[in-house]
Amino acid sequence: MFWPQTRPTLHDGRGLPAQAGAAPQCTYSKWTGDFMSKTLEATETEAAYGAGPSAIGCEPGAHKSRPRIALLSNPNSTGNLAQLPRIREFCADHPDIFHYEVENVAQIGEAMKTIARVRPKVLAINGGDGTVQAALTEIYNGDHFGDERPPVAVLPSGKTNLIALDLGAKNDPIETLEHLIELARTDLGPHTVARELIALRHGDGEERPVIGMFLGGAGLADTMLYCRHKIYPLGLPNGFAHVLTAGAFLMKVFLGIKANFLPPDPKPLQVSVHENGGKITGRFSLLAVTTLEKLLITNPFDEGHSGTLKLLAIEQRASSMIGAIFAHLGGKLGQSTVRGVHFEKADGLTIESESSNIILDGETFCAEAGRPIHLYPARPLAFVKLAA
Repeated sequence: MFWPQTRPTLHDGRGLPAQAGAAPQCTYSKWTGDFMSKTLEATETEAAYGAGPSAIGCEPGAHKSRPRIALLSNPNSTGNLAQLPRIREFCADHPDIFHYEVENVAQIGEAMKTIARVRPKVLAINGGDGTVQAALTEIYNGDHFGDERPPVAVLPSGKTNLIALDLGAKNDPIETLEHLIELARTDLGPHTVARELIALRHGDGEERPVIGMFLGGAGLADTMLYCRHKIYPLGLPNGFAHVLTAGAFLMKVFLGIKANFLPPDPKPLQVSVHENGGKITGRFSLLAVTTLEKLLITNPFDEGHSGTLKLLAIEQRASSMIGAIFAHLGGKLGQSTVRGVHFEKADGLTIESESSNIILDGETFCAEAGRPIHLYPARPLAFVKLAA
């Protein structure tokens, strides 16, 4: 859909253009309120909200504190197709929230520049894992907030919500926003947690890393892409689509069936651990690298491991997957040796392959000859823990 403006014009409280010299309002025209982000150019932001932190409000002097929450929304995230009208209405009724919408992730850099001028107490992201990853990448590389980066909260939106689930956002987005408003009115310290981040560089010499928290590779990445391109287009409910995909994955692993309606065979790859020079080579049904507390299966890393990046790799053998499942059920996964199951915690990993898909929080890369995937820890970022 073509939107004829990149920013809204100021309107008075009746939805009419503001008269010259009239105090700017936070009310937008009908079509602007329905479709556009609430964003202003730098000069308009200062005019409408004031230049100092104590002068931000809908009208000059109307409020003596800045909006406590800046909400960045991606309308194209699947979960937002149904929820965004409710979210827009909620934000319109709550001046504590500064709501900015983007049409695509390429606009997130400009969004962060505007949000940084508002100086919110919390930055909430309303989108899937891909939107969160793009926002984290811009926060990390853009340095828009200087040394005062607000803690990040993630709303449960999109097809996948691994990051939101890890942070405890399991409820309706409106309920999450209500909870965030309550938290932002208090001392946020007890409700924030530091999370390490993954910095991904594709190939040697790349300066700007992509930032995320969960990476899937080998058979796991191929299965995620299979779900994205073959199952989601069927229009099934998310839960059923994920069950169907898991069934196809298990048929592939345990029965060894080769068919066009199943995920493809994983390509061979090599993972190098920087600290000890160790290498893991082969075809893997599952390869995951994360800084999250929870992996897809379990959290198998005990205090005996050192390093920030958590690697779980299961070789493409039914016996290895069965061994991993029974070790998990017995509470011994990661604590005992299972043939074909590899655990590492490291401060640097390199993934090499002739052609193997890698997905970092929704964005797809390909490890190929001459362009390996390099993974390093990025400096921690504060997140709002939403679990009770």
